[in-house]
Amino acid sequence: MKNAYLANLSLNTGSSSPLHKQLFLKLRDAILQGVVKPGTRLPSSRLLATDLGISRNTVLSAFDQLMAEGYITSRVGAGSYISDHLPDELLQREKTNNKQILKDRNIPLSRQAEALRHTGAVKLYHQGYFSPGKPETDLFPFEDWARLLGRHWRNPKVEYLSGNPIGGATVLREALAEHLGQTRAVNCTPEQVIVLSGSQQAIHLVIKAFAEIGDPILMEDPGYPGTRNSILAAGAHPIPVPVDDEGFRLDEALKLAPNARLACLSPSHQYPLGPTMSLRRRLDLLEWAKTNDRFLLEDDYDSEYRYTGRPISSLQGLDTDNRVLYVGSMSKVMFSGLRIGYLVVPEDLVDIFLALRRDIDGHSPAVAEAALAEFISEGYLSAHIRRMRLLYQRRQACLLSLLLEKCGDYLTIDAQECGMHLVAYLTPTLSDKKVEAVCRKNGLLLRALSSFYEGANLRNALIIGFAGTPETKMPQLVDKLAKILKQAGDDNDG
Repeated sequence: MKNAYLANLSLNTGSSSPLHKQLFLKLRDAILQGVVKPGTRLPSSRLLATDLGISRNTVLSAFDQLMAEGYITSRVGAGSYISDHLPDELLQREKTNNKQILKDRNIPLSRQAEALRHTGAVKLYHQGYFSPGKPETDLFPFEDWARLLGRHWRNPKVEYLSGNPIGGATVLREALAEHLGQTRAVNCTPEQVIVLSGSQQAIHLVIKAFAEIGDPILMEDPGYPGTRNSILAAGAHPIPVPVDDEGFRLDEALKLAPNARLACLSPSHQYPLGPTMSLRRRLDLLEWAKTNDRFLLEDDYDSEYRYTGRPISSLQGLDTDNRVLYVGSMSKVMFSGLRIGYLVVPEDLVDIFLALRRDIDGHSPAVAEAALAEFISEGYLSAHIRRMRLLYQRRQACLLSLLLEKCGDYLTIDAQECGMHLVAYLTPTLSDKKVEAVCRKNGLLLRALSSFYEGANLRNALIIGFAGTPETKMPQLVDKLAKILKQAGDDNDG
């Protein structure tokens, strides 16, 4: 049973309007605007009178009018309730007027906010298969994770309850620095690691630190939409740079924006196309940054999952001139709901990035960070990554085989050396955006590659995640995709 808490309700005792009428109108408006829902119990007349500093008879008079007009009902011995049978047109009247008013408003937004207006509505899809970047969560060691969390919540340290260092819990920064050094050849001290609420916040901070209003910022094309949105939010201009089989093309970047101070890259596993940047191109980028006083944002979002060839070290690990800002996240190796990412910055930039982070939200939750530090240092994370790497390798092979068998007439596809998704290039007669829309209605959350392009030379393909989809479900899901592709092909032929 829901109870109404009317803490914001107030009356004007100096008004010429009677108090019972003011109370009636206030309660009626709250009902019409949906502030209090049908079936909600109102406070007792005696309690409401005490809270408002008015007589109980005034409250009873307002309740009587509300009851007479059908807004509330009385239940013997139980109190007064918002009516469950309010006419729909009555409830919608205020909302309809409000929507029209909002639609007609011309709000003078900042340039940064205005630039984001046309980036598309935020849509969250929680149920579905083939979502790129979605990890397998059913096999996560939740018992171990819960035990570590419980250990810290049952007897939390005082410093974890009263705050947290701006850069994150010291124990987590230490654990991450060691983990990244061992697994990604990242060269850093714990002080250079800044713990954040996801990689998007890290990207936002880096761009905010380097971008003036109107500045060109280099990004991959196709590339991660979150990078583009952060560039726009900073009031800067995203400069889409073509990507080939060796990754980001510096030669094209120099033609497009030779004065750009920052380049945003995913060198270990380019998103979304998937190539790994060649060593030659990495060294060229580092030399360009060093010689021209430029900086590189390295988004290392899922490079832990490499299935063939030798492990590729991070770009940051090759940097000898402190030019790379390294971004990572726990979303792919654990789960996105944890909301923990991190940023590794050059030593001479630590203070400025701590200041930038402080002005966003001060600090992050300490207890979960302490538990994560133990999850890493006690070997649970590395063991989980090893298990998932083997699982994802099998899932990729299974999905690839099924797609070639059942959908080969409509797409071409190759295995990926690492990562959590495949790129399936469609025949020219099919539109990846139209296929994506139909797939979403059928519970398949794959993505249209063309949506990730800024330039005109876009490619027509589907980004199909395999990490979070069990092999047992893949045959029926690929059958569903095959029917969608066949129908789309038949519609085009017709």
